[in-house]
Amino acid sequence: MRLAFRIVNVFVVAGDRLSGNPLCVFEDGRTLDDARMQALARQLNLSETTFVLPSERATARVRIFTPGFEMPFAGHPTLGTAHVVRALRGGDRVTLELAAGIVPVTAEGNTWTLRAARPPETRAAAASRGELAAMLGLPEDAIAGEPLWVSTGVEQLIVPIASAAHVRAARPVPELIARHGYLPARDEAMAYLWSPDGEVRFFFTQHGAVIEDPATGSACANLGGYLIATGRALPLAMELRQGDAVRRPSRLGLRVAADRSIFVTGGVVELGGGAFDL
Repeated sequence: MRLAFRIVNVFVVAGDRLSGNPLCVFEDGRTLDDARMQALARQLNLSETTFVLPSERATARVRIFTPGFEMPFAGHPTLGTAHVVRALRGGDRVTLELAAGIVPVTAEGNTWTLRAARPPETRAAAASRGELAAMLGLPEDAIAGEPLWVSTGVEQLIVPIASAAHVRAARPVPELIARHGYLPARDEAMAYLWSPDGEVRFFFTQHGAVIEDPATGSACANLGGYLIATGRALPLAMELRQGDAVRRPSRLGLRVAADRSIFVTGGVVELGGGAFDL
């Protein structure tokens, strides 16, 4: 069995092909079962790996796997896979059938924009601001508003932070993020930090360790849901900076329309590809 794949970077900073968040896209996943897809994602050990499949409802069906589990929605895999689908089939407008729903994705050159999979759903965080500050290694006054769990396709804990300096200073405590940021549905803990001037970081747990993501499109969409839930005036647009702390600088565009539609934008570059023989 020969499986063609491509490696792309998503949310790249202009002029830097080795910026953004890497993704592997398998061009045709029809011969693979769930276990083999998961094993390939574990082999590659990227934050996500995707598999393109036929769809009767969209341009293509896409399955998204981390090294540990399948995701119903994720931002950089959606944009990166759309880029590959265009290369295979043509067209600057594609729709992708994800487990979370049908996601339209459009391109201007190599800059791609997705519309969030679902309207946002929110719930209060059980932990206090003091507990979340301790979880992040920050003073309590660094928490600048009400933290919320938000989902526009995949649920994450959104924590507003007072300044970019506080975001950069965060040092999550593994045992506390495992307690206060835990999501039983995915057996994973996480926290997405953002400041009003657009500095963001996303931490998640894997095999007991806290890992930092270079660029998190799903959390960018969830930030749009957070801003809707907390009464921010619409329409709005923001550019978010992520990934500097892990030496993978990334830029994400967030736009929330007057009708509360949420859009995430990022540049994509293809680095290369090849094939696996199984």
